[in-house]
Amino acid sequence: MIKLFISFFGIVCCLLSFQALAADAAAGKMRYSKTCVNCHGPAGKGAASYPKISGKEIPYIIDKLETYRSGTKIGPNSGLMIMMAKPLTDEEIANLAAYLKDAKYIVNN
Repeated sequence: MIKLFISFFGIVCCLLSFQALAADAAAGKMRYSKTCVNCHGPAGKGAASYPKISGKEIPYIIDKLETYRSGTKIGPNSGLMIMMAKPLTDEEIANLAAYLKDAKYIVNN
């Protein structure tokens, strides 16, 4: 049973990684700048009570956004995140994950 679960988990991770490989980080950046930046800050660096979301692994980001999109509450800002994630397509989620994985916040002096 454990081997079956591990195999299934591996397949799911591979599918998520494949989906993200086909994703468009530039499109993810554009989508991020429309709404996500208002709370999570530039390049997902985090702001106030909104966590840093840049540098996270692609399966993590996809899982969180899909969980919120399904209406599941998983944190203190769930109500807002559910509302923001509901309209996201699978492609937009993959694009956001591709962007956020390597997003960097650069301070200009």
